[in-house]
Amino acid sequence: MLVPLACLAAGLAWRSRGWPLVHDAPLMHYIAWRIGEGAVPYRDLFDMNFPGVYLIHLAALRLVGAGDAGWRVFDLAWLAATSLAAAALAAPWGRLAAGGAALFFAIYHLASGAWQTGQRDFLLCPFLLLAALGVARWAERPRDRSSLVWGGLALGAGMTVKPHAGLFAAALLVVVAVVARRTGFSMARPVAIFAAAVAMAPVAVMAWLAAKGALAAWREIVFDYLVPLYAKLGRPDRWAFHRWQVWIPIGVGVALSAWSVLARHRVTARRTVVALGLLYGLVHFVGQGKGWEYHLYPLAAFAAVALFAEAGRRVEARSVVALPMLACVVVAAVMLERKGVEAADAAWILAKERRVSALVADLDGRIGQGDLVQVLDTTEAGVHALLRLHAVQPTRFLYDFHFYHDRQSRIVERLREEFVAGFDAHPPKFVVLFERGWPAGGYERVEEFPGLWLRLSTYRVDRRRDGYIVYAR
Repeated sequence: MLVPLACLAAGLAWRSRGWPLVHDAPLMHYIAWRIGEGAVPYRDLFDMNFPGVYLIHLAALRLVGAGDAGWRVFDLAWLAATSLAAAALAAPWGRLAAGGAALFFAIYHLASGAWQTGQRDFLLCPFLLLAALGVARWAERPRDRSSLVWGGLALGAGMTVKPHAGLFAAALLVVVAVVARRTGFSMARPVAIFAAAVAMAPVAVMAWLAAKGALAAWREIVFDYLVPLYAKLGRPDRWAFHRWQVWIPIGVGVALSAWSVLARHRVTARRTVVALGLLYGLVHFVGQGKGWEYHLYPLAAFAAVALFAEAGRRVEARSVVALPMLACVVVAAVMLERKGVEAADAAWILAKERRVSALVADLDGRIGQGDLVQVLDTTEAGVHALLRLHAVQPTRFLYDFHFYHDRQSRIVERLREEFVAGFDAHPPKFVVLFERGWPAGGYERVEEFPGLWLRLSTYRVDRRRDGYIVYAR
């Protein structure tokens, strides 16, 4: 079983060797580069992500650079770490469980395509798995509390990437309390140790923001914009993502594994932790309400463990349920292989790469020291081109979608006023307007922002390209 899975993972990894830095990852790279150059997060760069994401990308830039090859190295290294964490969590259930969990998650990620690399939900996965592993090991050896410390530290680090992980932290705290009570140990001490360990990374990151002078801007973005407005933006009428059918055999396989555990009355702390991970993964996806495929990563991480948790023992026992368990894995693997082949040569990714290169060629050599470039874009190539050119914008706004939704709200009105003031204070040499807005709109969207439209009218059209217009002062 493991040999064909290993071959499939190796084949998909080889096929992914040319994956570019694309979509969301260049945005985080650009923010990390600006922070490395002295910019203050949130105050100088308006973005809704949490600071742990910037720190990871800052580390990636320092270690492997900003090129495509370095990004592949980083992505594969992060995938290897996540797969090893999944294997460690499944290890007590045998070699098939450990190897299968690691390989299946690797296949899942490598079948998803270049645009999934660096997604925050993928970056979150090793922290979740390590937290589950730490609590499970402590539950099996309650006298050794060191695993509570590193498990809590990992989960706290994950919360700086996506605060949604706090729900998993709460669930694991309940597990710690229940196990401590059942084993006769003091309940307060292990709960306090785990809670303190979870809190350390968020406190350290908040201290870093405060030292940078970014705390007030972060609070404003999170509580005035992200929670009331952005969280509701881009929710589709119905959820659909590429080859969603692969989750049918995965779901059936996980259900068979759960049935096997319950039928044999083999519920243990480790299995409980994995079940809570599955529940958290489901809440993580559904709760965000946007149906984006990469929100499934935490669920996929724990599903990879659950799929193989009972398989080895069921095969050894020649149980009737062993064959359908393995059949679910085979069907899911075949579907992921087809998905990976299609994702490797996605036309929209190739088009986005060409657009980045075209814009870099349009501006390269024409931006002097102190010249500024304002892009009006989300993920179509503008910020990525700025990263390659090491160019800076006159305002803190990396994207322009903030200006076109919830226009009746005071926060959006303030953002518009701030943009216009920054634009006037430091007029950019070039403005690049991208055709495709998010979540909707084309070139005409700027007409809905009179202040911007008026200022664009004082610029001349310098270039018209596929997907964007360059305006020169």
